[in-house]
Amino acid sequence: MSDKEKAPRNTGSGPGRRARLGLGALSGLLAGFAALAVAELVAAAVRPQAGPVVAVGGAAIDRTPTAVKDWAIRTFGTADKLILQLGILTVLALFAAVLGVVALRHRRAGAAGVLVFGVVGAAAATSRPDSTSLADALPSVVGAIVAGALLYVLIGRLTSPAGSPGTTSPEREEGWDRRRFVIAATAAAAASSGAGVLGRSLNASSGREAVASRRNVVLPAPASPARAVPRGAQARVKGVSPFITPNEDFYRVDTALVVPKVDATTWRLRIHGQGVRRPLTLSFDDLLRRDLVERDITLTCVSNEVGGPYVGNARWIGVRLADLLREAGVRPPSRGGPADQLVARSVDGMTIGTPVEEVMDGRDAMLAVGMNGEPLPFTHGFPVRMVVPGLYGYVSACKWIKDIELTTFDAYDTYWVKRDWAREAPVKTQSRIDTPKPFARPGAGTVMVAGVAWAQHRGIDKVEIRVDDGPWRQATLAAEDSRDTWRQWTYAWDARKGGHTLTVRATDRTGRTQTDKRTRTVPDGASGWHSVVVTVE
Repeated sequence: MSDKEKAPRNTGSGPGRRARLGLGALSGLLAGFAALAVAELVAAAVRPQAGPVVAVGGAAIDRTPTAVKDWAIRTFGTADKLILQLGILTVLALFAAVLGVVALRHRRAGAAGVLVFGVVGAAAATSRPDSTSLADALPSVVGAIVAGALLYVLIGRLTSPAGSPGTTSPEREEGWDRRRFVIAATAAAAASSGAGVLGRSLNASSGREAVASRRNVVLPAPASPARAVPRGAQARVKGVSPFITPNEDFYRVDTALVVPKVDATTWRLRIHGQGVRRPLTLSFDDLLRRDLVERDITLTCVSNEVGGPYVGNARWIGVRLADLLREAGVRPPSRGGPADQLVARSVDGMTIGTPVEEVMDGRDAMLAVGMNGEPLPFTHGFPVRMVVPGLYGYVSACKWIKDIELTTFDAYDTYWVKRDWAREAPVKTQSRIDTPKPFARPGAGTVMVAGVAWAQHRGIDKVEIRVDDGPWRQATLAAEDSRDTWRQWTYAWDARKGGHTLTVRATDRTGRTQTDKRTRTVPDGASGWHSVVVTVE
């Protein structure tokens, strides 16, 4: 073999050109599979977030234009992360297949090209906000080295005959040895599968201390319990959302491709920054020993389109955030405090900026430790998250929180603000028709129209329904829990045959009726009236 490592031309009875290209592509795919499997195994020894797919996916999320990211959430919903990962794997597979074909003529160049995979993965892993060590580069680097060596070997089986001169065999063809290639490829696939399964198993068990710590949490009785949900808060109409959203159904919109699993026994929260006269460092047990409050609060994601699903109501238990800030010597701007922004940092590097004034104005802003009667689920921020009624999640609902810094809006732009979202974002007054569903075909006669409306920290005063271009009719409001929760409503519609458009609007307690002007979610939440089209039969 020459220094250029060019394979001999296939001129005899060896595989045809198409078959040869296919075997080269297969070799590249096997090498790519090995890279990912080995990287998964090495990531188990470093940390799951250092794996190349997760690291590259996180970097892609950070660099994706806001409009594209918003489209992905709108189109794929909570499956957007899965779609992203599948996209990354598809690109990697194509890249690996191309390298395999290149290696047929330039063996060393093809094998060396795999190192690009390692460089990209390592750069992505070490540049993540939650990366604290160059060790995060190891999964990608080791995976690429193994893949490069494997591709070199497999291509060698395709281009170098085996056996003694003069021997013949049904498996041996001019220019390659089928038997040796099949053995090498099968062994590589088996070994890669084993490494991948072992790595995934180890990564899955890497958070066992966190799982055990959550299992051992016993939430104390709150010093200030939530009142019982009023009778009549839940509309008795089939198809309307439950008043309290079960944990497993509560929406999740974040950038974490791997859900952080934080051990509550080692978790710490630091409160520091401008205007903090007495910095605090708190453990999870420190929070549990304090007076806890329990409240029903509706949360809304700013990515929620008009009529969208990213809103939910839960019973939260936690420590009043304003009490902790006052203990640290913090004053709101209205009382001369120098800081107007509270920057919350998550263990995964996310930063969320919240107005200090709103946190300390008397509303039930809290560091939540429980949700619907149990410790926070990992997907919703265990062990501790922020909850601030009346503000969209991207400016208030930091999950897996570890640090609170007092600063100013002029001094620091948080993650979403850098991506064209507004610095401050109170929840807009909105309403939604839950039933009938779009394009439903109800029978003529009385049809119950029902849904929810929300204007957290202001409360809902009125909901109205319009059929086609007719007059607005007032709906019946369900009992109100508090001004921080959504409110259900119903309307008995005398439906007549034909196609109809149902439209809803709400008015909050300040007297403001939601606007009919349609806006997208960027920069501070969608607006407009929700409508559904139905056909009455």
